[in-house]
Amino acid sequence: MSGRRKAEVKASPLSIIGTGVSYIALCLAALAALALVVVPMLTGSQTYSVLTSSMAPKYAPGTFLVVKPTPFEELSVGDIITYQIESGSPAVITHRITSVGVNQAGSRTFTTKGDNNSIEDELPVEEIQVKGKLFYAVPFVGFIANGLGNSDRGAIAQWGAVALMGYGVVTLVRGALAKKRNDDDASPESPTK
Repeated sequence: MSGRRKAEVKASPLSIIGTGVSYIALCLAALAALALVVVPMLTGSQTYSVLTSSMAPKYAPGTFLVVKPTPFEELSVGDIITYQIESGSPAVITHRITSVGVNQAGSRTFTTKGDNNSIEDELPVEEIQVKGKLFYAVPFVGFIANGLGNSDRGAIAQWGAVALMGYGVVTLVRGALAKKRNDDDASPESPTK
């Protein structure tokens, strides 16, 4: 046999675009999994979705909030906190602390207000009500979280993260195999004696 090389097959523009879009989608999915699942799990944070416009325009309805537990004594005026409307109740509000006070028992309390509201909240917030301080927010993702419902959200998020990681592994393996195949096809054939 002669030492001729096989003609290289050129990738079509559509194939190149498809690969590029696939890698961009993989990167975006990995970032989303990191921001929406991994970081909250690692920091012990809780996630919530904004339902009203009380904190608009910055935290409009549909915003996904990650709320990190913070010691009560470290909270101060200007911090955005999530707290139970009534102690023990699952319903919560996310508003900004406008002032710090003391109740009749001598315990520290907060007065809060939604950024888009004209008046402060009626009742002071006590330590037992506070779930944590706003860590970060992701616009629009709350609509998806609301669609999943509160009971299924955690399990679906975890399975979604596993699926994204699996997709990433499959994509990397396929890319490595394709590269190896192309390298094997491009190498000169050994002459026979």
